[in-house]
Amino acid sequence: MSDILRYFRQDMLPHIWCPGCGHGTVTGALVRAIDKLGLSKNKVCIVSGIGCSSRAVGYLDFDTVHTTHGRAIAFATGIKLARPELTVIVMTGDGDCAAIGGNHFIHAARRNIGITTIVMNNNIYGMTSGQYSPMTPKGMYGTTAPYGNVERSFDLCELAKASGATYVGRATSYHVPLLIDLIHSALQNKGFSVVEAISQCPTYMGRKNKIGGAVEMLEWIKDGTVNVKAAAALGSEKTKGKILIGELHNAPESEYTADYDELIDRVQRKYDKFQGGLYGCASNSD
Repeated sequence: MSDILRYFRQDMLPHIWCPGCGHGTVTGALVRAIDKLGLSKNKVCIVSGIGCSSRAVGYLDFDTVHTTHGRAIAFATGIKLARPELTVIVMTGDGDCAAIGGNHFIHAARRNIGITTIVMNNNIYGMTSGQYSPMTPKGMYGTTAPYGNVERSFDLCELAKASGATYVGRATSYHVPLLIDLIHSALQNKGFSVVEAISQCPTYMGRKNKIGGAVEMLEWIKDGTVNVKAAAALGSEKTKGKILIGELHNAPESEYTADYDELIDRVQRKYDKFQGGLYGCASNSD
């Protein structure tokens, strides 16, 4: 195995995540996928917003941008348009992406711009003390839901698919080999790719909902998920209430920056033809 430590700013370690947090596992899966593809560090740009998940870019030795809350995809869109040859990756959380950043998320998917978005979904706002997020399951507790969350949560993968993302997958911090494989595939897709990584937060989600510590949360995640390939054989009764993991959607289409460059070339050719005709006419009239 390659030395993955070369992908980290080792002087920034140890990290500030809580003991038992799954975000380090997800970050490790990302760098292993990058290493497997053999991508040059100088050709990768990783962007984050605000939140526990967004601290990951501070530890990664790539060109990284730590942006404002919910705006990681907006910044990443600008980077991809300016430098389409780069592999642009967004690391975001369930609140950062699905709440304040929700509009950027669906429109990036609609455009099918070549960005890979890794959503670290721990079902709660971790950095700001455990408020419920758009991904908190109905009935579960948070600091802003002391009697239980009454709102239904997004199915973020279905939202991504419906909005136009051309690659969508979901894995967890328990199913690490699957997570690496999904990120590996997502990075090769030319359009907008989404990998939801369900991650444990023992400090707030586990404690407030009496699930337990990191080990118990990983067991809870394992028991609550089923691979999409197995689900087809098991039937609806055995998979009722389970979260599907695996590759959920893979339907490549033309990518936004390539389409945009083609539009510019087409307009430029039309302009050049017009200019040639205009000056040609003036020359003949003389």
